[in-house]
Amino acid sequence: MSHDGVAHAHPGTKARAHSHGHVEGLPSAIAVYDTTLRDGSQQEGISLTVDDKLRVAEQLDHLGVTFIEGGWPGANPKDDAFFRRAAGELHLQTATLVAFGSTRRPGARADQDEVLAHLVGAGTEAVCIVAKSSELHVVEALRTSLDEAVAMASDSVGYLRSHGLRVFFDAEHFFDGFRQNREFTLRVIDAAEEAGAETLVLCDTNGGMLPDEVEEIVAEVRARTSTELGAHFHNDSGCAVANTLAAVRQGATQVQGCVNGYGERAGNADLAATIANLTLKMGVGTIPPGNLERLTPVAHHIAEIVNITLDPQRPYIGVAAFTHKAGLHTSALVRRADAYEHIPPDSVGNGTRVVVSELAGRSTLQMKAVELGLELDSPALTRVLDTLKHLENAGYHFEVADGSLELMMRAAAGAPLTGLGDLFRIESYRVITDWRASAGAGKNEGELPSLVHPWSSEGELTTEATVKVHVGGHRVVATAEGNGPVNALDAALRVAIQPAFEALQNVHLTDYRVRVLDSAHATGAVTRVLLDTSDSEGTWSTIGVSENIIEASWQALVDSVVLGLIRAAAGA
Repeated sequence: MSHDGVAHAHPGTKARAHSHGHVEGLPSAIAVYDTTLRDGSQQEGISLTVDDKLRVAEQLDHLGVTFIEGGWPGANPKDDAFFRRAAGELHLQTATLVAFGSTRRPGARADQDEVLAHLVGAGTEAVCIVAKSSELHVVEALRTSLDEAVAMASDSVGYLRSHGLRVFFDAEHFFDGFRQNREFTLRVIDAAEEAGAETLVLCDTNGGMLPDEVEEIVAEVRARTSTELGAHFHNDSGCAVANTLAAVRQGATQVQGCVNGYGERAGNADLAATIANLTLKMGVGTIPPGNLERLTPVAHHIAEIVNITLDPQRPYIGVAAFTHKAGLHTSALVRRADAYEHIPPDSVGNGTRVVVSELAGRSTLQMKAVELGLELDSPALTRVLDTLKHLENAGYHFEVADGSLELMMRAAAGAPLTGLGDLFRIESYRVITDWRASAGAGKNEGELPSLVHPWSSEGELTTEATVKVHVGGHRVVATAEGNGPVNALDAALRVAIQPAFEALQNVHLTDYRVRVLDSAHATGAVTRVLLDTSDSEGTWSTIGVSENIIEASWQALVDSVVLGLIRAAAGA
């Protein structure tokens, strides 16, 4: 429960009514239920520590969701530890923490069921239990009778309610079960309703439903019950968000899903898109007024915690969601911001970006210049455009190398490097890589041959780089070792120039990617290197292209350092 004792965005309240026009017949507000910490963590590649789960929950509360499903107490030590620590460490201001579990086992008594006991002991004011509502799953998975399945639902809800808990009832496989045996599926949710469930959550567990089917089925359920309805959709048909909106149109007042669409297989309904669509397109209250602009930063923060790069094209919150490349689009945007943007990007905490490529026109470059605070006259724009198209033909790709593009445009604009003088001038660089077999290397008697490189003996690899630069009126020669050529070059360049530029200590390489542009030339192919670099204020990307991978890396490296110093000087 939130600290003020109010369950924010409770169905039917008008406290969160948004300023956008409300669509007739829709609820004034709905409850947003996030299950990232339980259902979302079932996605391949996601493994959250207890600390991670606490940090995600803090971010979700900062966003303003109504409910946070924390996990399944009793299922594993991690979830047990989460609920123990949450009691003392998680100070929720908006959200209510929910523990998840299942109904009692077939043939068991509710007051002796271990799963229900763990739910009672989790220390949350609300719980959510899942129940089989499909004949197929009752008969084939549970191997029990339909009557027993109905009794399991009734007994479990009643037992939890007797302990003073708010109970949300997830009817698993509801939509598939409804199409197979409508009578049984409705008996299950009727039993949960009569036992005191607060919300009946209709689940498309296999994710195969389409919006028209959802509307028809939810409308029928809505007409026969006064209990609040929830919607839980998986994205296997690519319709999870659309299905969620369809359910709301027919009276659902709780929407379940995960920020960024995390979840098993194709994921759950993306709550970022769901919240934005409900609030901005349908006029339905979701999260507290003023919080919508937190949507993008929270989504990206959680993506960092989860350690999965967020899809740049994810609606509303992706870095490319309001990014424009084609010249026709950008020229129109200069005159009308809504010409190619369906909402103001800052309403969801995102922003307009212009990327420049061989498709660019003068208006695109001009917008980019304005974005960077540069003044480019007509001849300068022409020079940049000609250079850009020539380099992209040679293999450069500036829409993913914003840092290198900025340096090109700064050079064309004659932008002064305030406080940096002429920076530094490269005279030469050299990289030496040595490999030497270890003394006495070779197979000992009875030793198995290597399965990785059976032709090679053990050895030691060393890399050393030397750079010669002119900086601050002096010629400096610096040498450094590294775990590879790029690391060694970076270290040597820093040794040479960091005494003159202390800000360099806050500039760090964060990613290094190589792409072969023409595989037909094998090891002689042109390669493209992209470097990501960051400081305390942000991240930028630089590019290098050459038949020599060291040269391509050096190009990108020098650009990254130069732009880092410019950024530091500008922020000083």
